[in-house]
Parts: sequence; C-alpha cells; structure tokens
Amino acid sequence: MAKISGNDIRPGTMIEYEGGLWLAVKTQKVKPGKGGAYNQVELKNVTTGTKLNQRFRSDETVEEIWLEKRDFQFLYAAGDMLTFMDMESYDQFELSAEFVGDQVRFLQDGMKTLVTMHEGKPLGIQLPLQVTLSVAEADPVLRGGTAAPSYKGAVLENGLKIQVPPFIEAGEKIIVSTEDGSYVRRAE
Repeated sequence: MAKISGNDIRPGTMIEYEGGLWLAVKTQKVKPGKGGAYNQVELKNVTTGTKLNQRFRSDETVEEIWLEKRDFQFLYAAGDMLTFMDMESYDQFELSAEFVGDQVRFLQDGMKTLVTMHEGKPLGIQLPLQVTLSVAEADPVLRGGTAAPSYKGAVLENGLKIQVPPFIEAGEKIIVSTEDGSYVRRAE
C-alpha cells in the first residue's frame, strides 16, 4: 500500500480511511479566500455502501488500496449459495446470491467471471457483457402495425422476460446483454 496526499485523491481512487475501504466517487478542489486549500471528496464505503463527504488537506496522507482482480469460474448454485473456483489455484469458495445481485440470473455453469478482491475477500463480481440464452416461449407476431418497429414478448430459459424482434421463435438461441437484460442479436 502506498501513502498519497489528500490532494492526489481522484474519482475511482480506493483508500483506507477510518478502518474501512472507501471509493472516491467525486472530488472537488477548493481554494477558499481565507485558510488553506483542500480537496472535498465524496466517498462510498465498498462493504456497506454508505456515503461520506470528507475534506482532505494537502498535508494529510491516506493509504491508497490496490484491488486484485482474478478470474473465477462459476461452478454451480446450491440454494442461495453460489460456488466459484479460482482459475489459477483451483480453490473453491461460496458467495451468496444476494452478493451477486440481479446478475445472478445470467450465471451459467462453467461461466468465466472476474472477481475483485482485497486481502482474499471478494468485493465485487463482473460477468461477461453478453450471454447466449435459449428462448423458452415467444408471443405470436401481431400483424398490421408495421409502421413502427415492433417487438414481441419472450421468456428465456432462465425465466427472464424480454422484448425480441418478431422473427425470433421459441427454441432459438439469442445473445442478451448482462447489463440491462436487453436483446442484442440472434446467436450463430
């Protein structure tokens, strides 16, 4: 870990402050007419999600934290616990589905994920930008209203309901964005 000056804190900088891990969300350099200059920093606690506004003077120092990003493979889900394996050491660990959040619906057995860690403790997980899923059900095409682009409802193999173009039928494989769950294109 490296000590940095309070003026060197920028958005995206991870610091250790008052015994917790904090991510700098916003920073603003302030030079008042009276007194010394300071850096007004909005911090977000990585583990609890709480926010804090703090002033850092140039003579103050804080510990900058470097996070480790490692490749993990999703193995399986058992109840609300998800099992992942480190791709280098083959060690396995479990995370709760609550930790992964809404992206849990896109996890597939064998999927490669990127886990952000600090001192061996997972802080976040990143899935691939797109996944391939099968269409379980597709609504029939409505004829007539062709002046505007038309979409129809579909249910995917994971239970997700999305809008797809009219030419997509049940049983087809499509590519879906993991960021917002939207249709990207037909899989090849």
